[in-house]
Amino acid sequence: MRMTIAGTLLLLACTADAKPAEVLVGGPCEGCDAVFVGRPGKLATHARIAPVTEPGEPFVLEGTVTTQDGTPAAGVIVYAYHTDAKGEYPPMKGAKHEHGRLRGFAVSDAKGAYAFSTIRPASYPNSRAPQHVHMHVVEPGRCHYYIDELVFSDDPHLTAENKKIVSKGRGGEAIATPTRDAKKVWHARRDIALGAGIDDYARCGAR
Repeated sequence: MRMTIAGTLLLLACTADAKPAEVLVGGPCEGCDAVFVGRPGKLATHARIAPVTEPGEPFVLEGTVTTQDGTPAAGVIVYAYHTDAKGEYPPMKGAKHEHGRLRGFAVSDAKGAYAFSTIRPASYPNSRAPQHVHMHVVEPGRCHYYIDELVFSDDPHLTAENKKIVSKGRGGEAIATPTRDAKKVWHARRDIALGAGIDDYARCGAR
């Protein structure tokens, strides 16, 4: 029996910060357990990572979550975190989290859509690492895994060598071409294909 979106959200509200029911697939992952720490009980399709007062260039990340045959997937949790305008992972006030405070959770709607409002991250200080957004997927009650981090085609640090490092096909294409609107807000898409590039995705079970 398929769980409705409302049922999925109710499950999330009851289990946030509890021991995850989802199995980790796709190999070991540094920080994967942190995905389950501090998750809000109620999730929205369009979530905010950086507050509106955060220094930096405004940025909207959006996309669609689908199964590998292209069917929209509802109720999937997309988790993202990134650096601030200085290229650092700023600490949370009054609490500790290894991903810093610029982190957020969104849940895909009936059409598979999700979005984050935040700022465009900066490269690590004194490095040639490309700008990036770390991303994870949680398929409630089934599995969780990291996907390729989002990078930007207009980033001068995104060399051919770096593309090979960051683009493994996990979750589909992760190199986005950002655009800037009249209000100087950056926009980019990161569509997610569930299980793409995950060798042991069969352990996730049938949807």
